[in-house]
Order: sequence, then C-alpha cells, then structure tokens
Amino acid sequence: MEIEQFYASGYNGSKRFTQSDVPTANATGFGSAADDYMDKGIDLNEQLIKNKPATFFMRVQGNNMNNAAIHHGDIVIVDRSIKPVSGKIIIAVVDGEMLIRRFEKTMNKIRLIPETNKLSPMEITEYTDFSIWGVVTYVIKSM
Repeated sequence: MEIEQFYASGYNGSKRFTQSDVPTANATGFGSAADDYMDKGIDLNEQLIKNKPATFFMRVQGNNMNNAAIHHGDIVIVDRSIKPVSGKIIIAVVDGEMLIRRFEKTMNKIRLIPETNKLSPMEITEYTDFSIWGVVTYVIKSM
C-alpha cells in the first residue's frame, strides 16, 4: 500500500515581509548608494485588506451598478466584518440570490438601491428572505 504525499504551498502571505528581506547580490564589491534610500514596494494585500479572514473577492456580473462606477467584469473586495451603514454598497442575499446594491436604511424601512436607471429600488419587508453578506470596500478594474 502506497502512502500519498501532499505538499502545501510555501507561500505564507506578505503581511510581515518587507523590502529589506529581499537578498541583494553585489558582484562588484561595493554597495549601491541607492540601497540606503530603497522604499518598500506596494503590497496590495496590506493596502486593500484590513481583515484577511473576513475578506473575499467577487467578480461582478451585470450592469446594475454602472452609475457607481462598478461594471460587468469588475472585481469587488468585500469585507464581512464591517457593519453596513446607510449609503454603503453591500452584497445582499435576497430570496437566495446575491445582489450588489447600495444600502439605504431609515427608521422603519430598508431599501436596496441599484445604481442604474433601468431598475427601481427594492423595498425589504418582513416577508423578504434578506441578509447582508458583506460590505464592498474596493473595486478592481481592468483597463
């Protein structure tokens, strides 16, 4: 009987990685003057993700948020740990379907507002199967 071997990824994330951890080779024997002024590179994980276990990437389908500059094919970063407040763009689950909409909450009613003129706002009643899945924090676009 053979034993299967599983290999895990060697990538442990880049949160604790700094630019000074990059090894440099100096074939000339003299260091570069620019080494003293080397800046840390931009790490998108550090910049865009605040709570890694609660953050997800989703690809948008449809054009219901065009007026908010979120288009078909864009990638949204969704943080499930952020409390939704009125005016934020959220991912909502309505009757089992995930929707991206602007959240509007007044004293006694909740509405989901699409950012397009083709659809009307959706009123959430006590009979609607509704939950907020997460809050959109960033949009990644392809140019």
